[in-house]
Amino acid sequence: MHKLIKALKALSDETRIRILNLLVLRECCVCEVMQVLDISQTRASRNLNILYDAGFLKVRKEGLWVYYSLDRTDLEDYLALLVDALKHGLTENKTANLDRTHLKEAQRLGPQCCYPAQTKALKSA
Repeated sequence: MHKLIKALKALSDETRIRILNLLVLRECCVCEVMQVLDISQTRASRNLNILYDAGFLKVRKEGLWVYYSLDRTDLEDYLALLVDALKHGLTENKTANLDRTHLKEAQRLGPQCCYPAQTKALKSA
């Protein structure tokens, strides 16, 4: 029961729901989550780690890059059901749809992408 409670607590936050909405589509690095949700690197990383600890995500490292994705192969049955319910519930949601559109425009800027100066430069470009 402890794992289920941890998963439900992870889903009790709008930012984490919005992040899962992105990861349903494809894997993302922290900078993409930052750009789409317009949040800081610290906030993005903290929320990604909560989702990872709850069992929703897997992490893939490639050089200096870290990619987060839904753990579709080893996802517990109850977590898969929660993700399916989330996908269904967000189908008509205006914010979720806007986030999915912005994800198409998000750019992977390189290993230094999550530094504040470069993030500000991207927003002003």
